[in-house]
Parts: sequence; C-alpha cells; structure tokens
Amino acid sequence: MRTLISILWISFFPLAAAAQDDDLSYRLKKVIKDKKAEIGIAVILDAQDTVTVNNDDRYPLMSVFKFHQALAVADYLDRNGLTPDTEIFIPEEELVPDTYSPLREEFPEGEISLSVSRLLEYSLQLSDNNACDILFEHTGGPAATDRYVRSLGLHDFAIAATEQQMHDDPQTCYENWSTPLEAAALLELLVTEQILTPTLREMIRQNLISCKTGADRLPKPLSGTGAVIGHKTGTSDRDERGIFAGTNDLGFVILPDGTRYTIAVFIKDSAENPETNARIIADISETVYRYVHDEYRENDIRPGKKHVDKGAGIGFESDYFY
Repeated sequence: MRTLISILWISFFPLAAAAQDDDLSYRLKKVIKDKKAEIGIAVILDAQDTVTVNNDDRYPLMSVFKFHQALAVADYLDRNGLTPDTEIFIPEEELVPDTYSPLREEFPEGEISLSVSRLLEYSLQLSDNNACDILFEHTGGPAATDRYVRSLGLHDFAIAATEQQMHDDPQTCYENWSTPLEAAALLELLVTEQILTPTLREMIRQNLISCKTGADRLPKPLSGTGAVIGHKTGTSDRDERGIFAGTNDLGFVILPDGTRYTIAVFIKDSAENPETNARIIADISETVYRYVHDEYRENDIRPGKKHVDKGAGIGFESDYFY
C-alpha cells in the first residue's frame, strides 16, 4: 500500500492573484474574525485543491479521535483475520459511570457481548466514551492507533490518551491533537478508497453518514441540498475558567453531481458559548458549500489541474485518485 507521503506533493507556489471576494480563504477568515477562540480550518476539494486557515497549531481532537481509532480497529481486524461480527464481552466494571455513554444507559449492568461493529456504531454515531475505551482495551490502546495512522504517512497529530484519562485530567485532552489539514487528509484516504478493505471502509463510511451528534455543525447548512455528509464531532466540557478546550467537526461532503470535498473545523480554547461554537462551524460549512456549489464547479479548476490554493502547502495529484 502506498503511504500518504507518496501521494502528496509539497508546494508553496500561490495561485495567480484573485480578487479577495473570490478567494475562499479570505471568506473563511471573515467568518472567524473577532471570535473569542482559536479556529483552524482545512478544506480538500475533489482531492485536488486545499485551503487552510490557521493550520499551524495543535488542536485537541476530542472525540474526533474516535475516527482515527475506528480506522486502526478495522486494520486490527483485517490483520488478525477477524470480522466486524467478532464479539467482545463487556463486564459491568468497563461501563464507567460519570461519562457520556448511551451504551451504559442501555446496558447498565453490563455482562453482555457485543460485536465490534456494534461498538463502532456507539463510538462513531453516538460518540460513546465507554465504547471507545472498550475498543482501545482490545486493540492495543491509543499507542496502536497512533502507530497505524503514522504508518499511512501522517505526522502532524498525536493519539496518546483514552477517554477515561481525559475525563480524569481534562488537560490530557491536549495530548490527542492534530492540525486540521492532517485530519482532513486522513479522512480523504478513507473517502478515496486508499486504505482498508472495501467492506471495512464502507462500514466506517456508513457510520460517519449516520452520525447522530452535531446536527447543528457541518450538516446544518446542507439540509435540503441533496448533499451527502459523513462526519465525526468532538466536544470538550467547559473548564473552571469558562473555556471550551475543543469544539470540532470533521467530515466529507458529496454534492448531487459528484463534486466532493473534505472539511475539518477545529475550535480551540473558546470563550464563546456552545451555541456560538456550533454556529461558527455551521457558518464555515455554509461558506465552503456556497463556494463549491456556486463557483468551484463553474470554473476550470476541477480535477486534472495540479492547482494548489494559497496558504495550503499541500496539493493532491488528481491522476492518482481518479
């Protein structure tokens, strides 16, 4: 399997000058201006063009890392000749209280066996913290997830802590971090079918499409457009200073005509309220959708052009993906 490094080429050459109001990066910066938070954005358009804003920082992933984990779990199944139907026994003590867990609410006494695919549904669709840590327990922990993702050629991230460790010490959430572009690039590998077997890929993809959290974030402006979105959210608690360490959404969007983009929006150390944080992500999502729907598709900047948007730093060679 070719790694991500072998399918990326590094470039720092900007586009020819364009009017500011026609520049997606400029529009995104307008959306986040004067917000009481650090906001990072990455967009990959049709595996061809990239746009980033504030990508040179480490953003706590929060539960977005459950997507990273899901890929590593799928790889673990494949390497060990196991299927998603493989069952895991869950004793009562593994259903930790005082954490977000629809799984525990449904089976409060534990002592049950659930398939890996069912646990992934809880983890990806509902962002269940106990399901996540149970999967870690049986597949090598955060270190194994970190190793797998690095094996794909990604480096600007780290997976180091479980959900329980982050619950015990909220500062630990900063140990699970990524740049927005690195997270988007990882999702791009799944969407462009460069990793895992078709069955395992589709299992994760469908779980992302069926995500039940964050309807007021990336998906909100897409309602009624006919676009398909799969995504994974991440959200911290508010600390004693009134700060949210992370409010995130990572997703892929496919328009009815097949035009596609991957988007990561990470909000770090926000003094805004939860509703405002969600609205920021929704406004960014709408800005990108409008740009792609109204302008990107209409101009001669579709796949086949080795075009790199200014500020991105990474471009995808479209002849590899298509």
